[in-house]
Amino acid sequence: MPPPKSWLVRLSRKPFFLLVILPSLMAAFYFYGIAAPQYVSEARFVVHSRGSDGGGPAAALRAAAGGGLGGLGGLGGAMSSGEANSIRNFLSSLDAVVQANEKLNLIELWRRPEADFLARLWFTEPERIARFYNHMVNVTLDPMTGVTTLRVRSFRPEDSRELAETLLVSAEDLVNRLSQRARGDTLRLAQDGVEIAEQRVQESRAALMRFREQERELDSAGAVQAALVLRGQLEAALAQARAELTERLQFMQPDNPALQATRNRIEALERQIAADRERHTDTNSSLGGAVLARQLASYERLMLEREFADRQLASATASLEMARVEAHRQQLYLSRIVQPNLAVYPLYPRSFTNTASIFLGLAIAYGIGWLLIVGMREHAA
Repeated sequence: MPPPKSWLVRLSRKPFFLLVILPSLMAAFYFYGIAAPQYVSEARFVVHSRGSDGGGPAAALRAAAGGGLGGLGGLGGAMSSGEANSIRNFLSSLDAVVQANEKLNLIELWRRPEADFLARLWFTEPERIARFYNHMVNVTLDPMTGVTTLRVRSFRPEDSRELAETLLVSAEDLVNRLSQRARGDTLRLAQDGVEIAEQRVQESRAALMRFREQERELDSAGAVQAALVLRGQLEAALAQARAELTERLQFMQPDNPALQATRNRIEALERQIAADRERHTDTNSSLGGAVLARQLASYERLMLEREFADRQLASATASLEMARVEAHRQQLYLSRIVQPNLAVYPLYPRSFTNTASIFLGLAIAYGIGWLLIVGMREHAA
């Protein structure tokens, strides 16, 4: 008769023990006996624009610190959600990892002697360091208040705080670059508008000068006015001469010599008015003198172009001044609400939570597998 087997041997042959109890005991042994403590340093900040809320950085800080609906009401105009998301994405990117590694040597930081063999960093490739970095660094943005929370884990409290401070400095540098680029783009566009307007003014003045040299008239509008005045005087004289002739015909004979002088004067005035009218309005005339209608139209077009160019230059100059003022007001800021702290108690690893999660997960998986096997046996039977 074989000797009775011990309870340990019998227990080791149980599937539930092998698949659930034993892995859970191994996990508990690691988390409670081997896992190195990890210290968390937390910082909070908000990205805002000085000119959009009218209250500056202090108002944005007060609004963000209030939280909830109060924070939303006080910060709604100041928040720059696009830039805040950009900063959050940057802090989770490979660029942030490279910059932090150049300043702190992340490989050495996460390979401290205190680190256990499972939690420490084993890789040196930038992409794999970035994956480990995103496991140890967490960045979240609250869309209601606009507050970004940065949580950094490492195996020493001072390492966590130093890394959090380094990441904040990198984020501040990025915000400054974004702000500087926005100001530069705004001013460059406004300056380009001024240069285009100045070029148009110069071209319009040069065209007007060439026209005056070609037509030998400093003021074509004045020449037109003078011609109109002269024509009016001639027509008035003609009307007066005709009235005089009509009056004399009332008491003189038609062949009276005195009437012939008046007739001669009327004919001379009519010829002069006709010649002046033909000279100023006949665009097909081959005479050397300038045609008044064409000259006036060209002059008015050039004067209108110069007026529009002057207005465009004045508008572009005003826009440039406004752009300078707006660029000075609409500066982005990263304001710290909570400074990186020096941890006293390790928050990770969460031994009980991790062990319980592993046990429950394995138990559920075992139960599902057992039900499937029982069902398959019943179906086969």
